[in-house]
Amino acid sequence: MTGPTVDVVLPCLNEFGALQWVLARMPHGYRAIVVDNGSTDGSAELAAELGATVIRENRRGFGAAAHAGLLAATADFVAFCDCDGSLDPAGLPALLAPVMAGTADLVLGSRQPQRGSWPFHARSANFVLARLLRRRTGEAVTDLGPMRAARRADLLSLQLEDRRSGYPLEMFLKASLRGWRITELPVVYAPRTGKSKVTGTVLGTVRAVRDMSAQLRAAAAAAAAGPVRSFPGSEEQP
Repeated sequence: MTGPTVDVVLPCLNEFGALQWVLARMPHGYRAIVVDNGSTDGSAELAAELGATVIRENRRGFGAAAHAGLLAATADFVAFCDCDGSLDPAGLPALLAPVMAGTADLVLGSRQPQRGSWPFHARSANFVLARLLRRRTGEAVTDLGPMRAARRADLLSLQLEDRRSGYPLEMFLKASLRGWRITELPVVYAPRTGKSKVTGTVLGTVRAVRDMSAQLRAAAAAAAAGPVRSFPGSEEQP
C-alpha cells in the first residue's frame, strides 16, 4: 500500500464548527493530520469520525501543535493549514506544485483577505513584519501566513524550536538563512468559523509580536555568527 502524497498538518483547538468543511475540502491523496491541542468541544472525536489522522499535543501553543504534526508526518511533502475554515485546503495542490517540480523549497500562501476576515490590528502588524523581513532578508515576502508547503526532510533539517506563535517566522528565517528558494502564491483568506485564539484579539496579537521579536533577534545573532544551527525557542506557556 502506498502512503499519502502529501501530509497536511492542521493544528486544532476547539474547531468543531469548521472541521467538516475543512476536511471535506482536502484534495485526493492528501492526508489530514489534525493535531488536537487541548480541545474541549469534541473536535478530536469529530476529526477521527471524518477520517482524519488525529494526534494529541498537550503542550499549548501553535508551534507545539504544528511541530507535533510535522513529526507525525510520513509523506515526502508536508503542508500546513489552519483548521478554522479561513483557508481552503482545495488550494494546496497549487501551493505544492513548485516544491514538487523542484523550483522552490518553501512556498508561502499570501493571504488575500475577504471582507471581515482580518482584524485591522493583525493586518497592520503583519504588514510591518513583512516589510521588516523584506529589508532584513531580501526575500520578496508580503505575508507570513500559516498556509505553506515544503519537503518533510527539509523542514526537519531546520530543527525548529519555537513552540508558540514564532514557529512560522522561525521556519521562514532559517530557510532564508540557509539559502532556500522561497516563493509566495496568493490564497483566499475568508472569515474564520468561531472565535480566534491569537490574532483575533489584541492580547493575542501582542503575544505573537513578542514571540516573533524573539525570533528576529535570534536570526540577527545567527546571521552575524555564521551558518544557522539553532534558534532559542519560546518554550514557556503563554
